Amino acid sequence: QVQLVESGGGSVQAGGSLRLSCAASGLPYSSYYCMGWFRQAPGNEREGLAHIATDGSTAYADSVKGRFTISRDNTKNILYLQMNSLKPEDTAMYYCAADFIWYCSGGFDPKRYNSWGQGTQVTVSS
Repeated sequence: QVQLVESGGGSVQAGGSLRLSCAASGLPYSSYYCMGWFRQAPGNEREGLAHIATDGSTAYADSVKGRFTISRDNTKNILYLQMNSLKPEDTAMYYCAADFIWYCSGGFDPKRYNSWGQGTQVTVSS
């Protein structure tokens, strides 16, 4: 029933920007609701980038802090990831995820989430 669909990926040069979107549907209202952005490059583990709780509180991984911004539009049921100053090492498949997580505790761990989108590819060239 839960559906997450990412969009906005593409190919950009280093230093460029992209804005990813995640359209959510079928998610019941909950004060424990948490959504996050993850990425996975071939041969690598899936890594957490950022997450946001229902109260709007956010957290970021050190690798993207200061460059990426997570936000949400609850009225439109859309999650965003604004990515600036992109680097070649940012190249990966990007996923959004959602689950009921108290205060988004442990929200950087992909095992905490049961609902996932299919991903959108981001490629950053030198």
